[in-house]
Amino acid sequence: MFRVVDLSRLLPGPFASLCLAGMGMEVIKVEDPQGGDYLRSFPPFRQDGISAWFYALNRGKKSVALGLKNKEDRDQLIELLSTADVLLESFRPGVLKRLGLDPEELQQQFPRLVIASLTGWGQQGDLVQLPGHD
Repeated sequence: MFRVVDLSRLLPGPFASLCLAGMGMEVIKVEDPQGGDYLRSFPPFRQDGISAWFYALNRGKKSVALGLKNKEDRDQLIELLSTADVLLESFRPGVLKRLGLDPEELQQQFPRLVIASLTGWGQQGDLVQLPGHD
């Protein structure tokens, strides 16, 4: 079974990993311990208080809370990546590296790891630092 570690938030990344989960891959969604994915707070809410949007896009996934600015939590993420086939992230270009998770270093450490970086405006150019989720 393929293992996907999903650092993405909101809509595009979680939709992509939902499709991967639907194809039988194990998806582990990594959320910030301080509130998790922003989509958790988007109405409408189910009777159990869970955002219908969050539930729809994250069903069938495993979940773990890790603060990527925390060294111990980053170490746990590295341990997860040692068994992963795919890392999906949707940060703006350069954020992963600033968090101490340089994609080039991760690729050297885990040569079989496919790193998918999802952005609204690509990895270079005038608009790369702008958010884009449509």
